[in-house]
Amino acid sequence: MTVVVSDGDDWWMGDILHVDGGARDPKIPTLFQIADVDSGVVRWVNADLVSHIVPRV
Repeated sequence: MTVVVSDGDDWWMGDILHVDGGARDPKIPTLFQIADVDSGVVRWVNADLVSHIVPRV
């Protein structure tokens, strides 16, 4: 799944590698491990920063 991550005025796209659930309810995603599609850098991102989910075609 590809997502758009927005941090203020800056944004980037990445592919989700892993989804980590919350402590109270593990079914609700709180952290995503995302690989940047431009640079390949892998980052852990808070779910609140994911602004769009890009559907696959």
